[in-house]
Amino acid sequence: MKHTQEPLASIQEIRSLMERSSKFISLSGLSGVIIGIFALSGTIAFYVYLGITPDEPGYYHFAKNDNGEPNLAFYQFLLIDAFLVLAFSLLAGSFMAIRKAKLHQLPIWDHTAKRLFFNILIPLAAGGFYCLILLYHGQLAFIAPATLIFYGLALLNASKYTINDIRYLGVLNMILGLLAAIYLDYALLFWALGFGILHIVYGITIYFKYEK
Repeated sequence: MKHTQEPLASIQEIRSLMERSSKFISLSGLSGVIIGIFALSGTIAFYVYLGITPDEPGYYHFAKNDNGEPNLAFYQFLLIDAFLVLAFSLLAGSFMAIRKAKLHQLPIWDHTAKRLFFNILIPLAAGGFYCLILLYHGQLAFIAPATLIFYGLALLNASKYTINDIRYLGVLNMILGLLAAIYLDYALLFWALGFGILHIVYGITIYFKYEK
């Protein structure tokens, strides 16, 4: 019986090594929860700044003053808010991934991690430039839908280099982005749902599925 189990154990070990070498498995479920909380916090801060409730439509109308001129204070707060959410999310995601890699004695920046990084970066960079073009043309309302769609594309593009569950997060974000483009008045709510609630649900799912 012992001799029968030894080849099976060897095969399982080989499969584990192959998976580690071909997929980046240091993504942390807890980082998804933290990123989701940051996104929700940024959205709440934006609504508080505008002095409106989430059920009030047309948040992007505040981008212009009564005389039709751009509301510089609006754009300043929006950029600072978005930068802080992005910066804290990147720091939290990187810290948790490095922590998990060290805990499980996994490589942090190997060939697979580089492929994952560039497959995420390319769609995100394209989306970032597209959002700048929208901003240049004064189409602020479409920026939130665009970020969801391009972020979803980035996750879907990178899913082959990490756990498969991330592709579902990508597809759901793309769907929310398309819905946000249809219901523009509530695009910020769809943004909060995609970057906030979905990240929290995804993070909890990943934690209990792979890390608990």
